[in-house]
Amino acid sequence: MTPMVLVPGLLCTADVFAPQLPALWQHGPVTIASTLKGRSMAQMAASILASAPPQFALGGISMGGYLAFEILRQAPDRVTALALISTSPLPDTPEQSQQRRDLLALARRSDFAAVLRRTLRGLLHPDHRDDSELLETQVRMGLAVGIEAMERQQQAIMERHDSRPLLADIHVPAAVIVGDGDPLTPPEVARDMTQAIPRAELSIIETCGHASTREQPEAVNQALERWLQRVSSA
Repeated sequence: MTPMVLVPGLLCTADVFAPQLPALWQHGPVTIASTLKGRSMAQMAASILASAPPQFALGGISMGGYLAFEILRQAPDRVTALALISTSPLPDTPEQSQQRRDLLALARRSDFAAVLRRTLRGLLHPDHRDDSELLETQVRMGLAVGIEAMERQQQAIMERHDSRPLLADIHVPAAVIVGDGDPLTPPEVARDMTQAIPRAELSIIETCGHASTREQPEAVNQALERWLQRVSSA
């Protein structure tokens, strides 16, 4: 049985992985990490490691992937397998960082729920943008995280390292999972990341945007199952 640690993304609670838990628990105990402690990737990763098993399979979505890279920097010998979901090894561009500052400013002076609803809708695949249940789940998670934690998370994201130099040194079984219509971490980034990680396999999820674990949960589960089969046979 493989202990597993899953790391949520920006403005996400454990609910981002709710559709995955029934499938993953068959392979071992699953811990959903908290991303609410710390103001930097290093501090958040250290907090996650403090309560993680001695060794574990690691999965992260979006910002959770950024944190997965930082966990690998701090404790590479503790990670037995890696799943990178809707994420990227690239650092923020100046334009992306400015967009984050603008979003924070807007959230502080406007209706936070309305800002979340408008912003998060744009991250979904066009076929899913009118799915009210999916969108409200995303908004509910964002409201639970709150503006103060969002600010800490955004600051950590803006200051994160370029993780591309790390990729060639990742020798554990790795899964790279991305939506075919992800506007934030697109398939071409996932392809480059897969090519750079020695034991990585790429899964491109059809009709899927950035919120892959909620938009296409069954397809993501299948990709994770294939990954865990490789882990068990390694």
